[in-house]
Amino acid sequence: MSNLSGANALLAQLKQKVQSGDVDGGIADLSQLKIIMLDFPPSTEMSDEHLLLATQTLELGVLLSVADGDLSAFARNISQLKPYYASKAAPSDRKCHILGLNLMHLLVDNRLSEFHAELELLSELEASSSFVSFPINLERQLMVGSYDEVLNAGSHVPDASYRFFMENLLQTVRDSIADCLEVSYKTMQILEAVTMMKFGSPTELSDYIDECRDDWIVEGDTLCFQPPPTGSKASDIPSMKLIAQSLSYATELERII
Repeated sequence: MSNLSGANALLAQLKQKVQSGDVDGGIADLSQLKIIMLDFPPSTEMSDEHLLLATQTLELGVLLSVADGDLSAFARNISQLKPYYASKAAPSDRKCHILGLNLMHLLVDNRLSEFHAELELLSELEASSSFVSFPINLERQLMVGSYDEVLNAGSHVPDASYRFFMENLLQTVRDSIADCLEVSYKTMQILEAVTMMKFGSPTELSDYIDECRDDWIVEGDTLCFQPPPTGSKASDIPSMKLIAQSLSYATELERII
């Protein structure tokens, strides 16, 4: 029991560090808690106290990995957390938050089959929470090509922890919009491109061009798109020459016969 008491004290310390944004300190406490958890019985045999402590520890681990931008650690914590969510432990206050973050991760990675598999495991109450409904609505908007709505969604995330995934998703959406602009327009006003791609200023657009679209040309207030590479057109085929050759071959074949 003393071991559990010490773990609870460390958990309280971990909570404070997560809330204060002390990522390095939180990671150190998390590592200590995970070492203590190695001596816990299997999740199917744990007491409610052990289950609650393990669940809260791993949930905080998920939040820490997002704050640290460590997707590998995020995936590990999610994987370790799932057996506890599947147990008969009392519902966690953070569960919908964590489930929503996992859906965001799958969506950003374009792992749509896993995304929909996770949806099948949700209860109606969980699916209706703001944390979970946010990525669900995003996925629907992406599927129908409502990129403008996806870009606008970045300004009203259900929690600050979602911004990490939204930044990655917004980059993907902007790339898709840029692809459409290239084939739809020859030129465009800089300010129009800024608006369509939801940048905050022409400087942000300029940075994007330097990093991702070095074939775009800026001429004053105008953006010029390089024409996309195309295959051979029918007019490029030397049809008259081919016809003449075919007639020549037919004539020679007739002479042979």
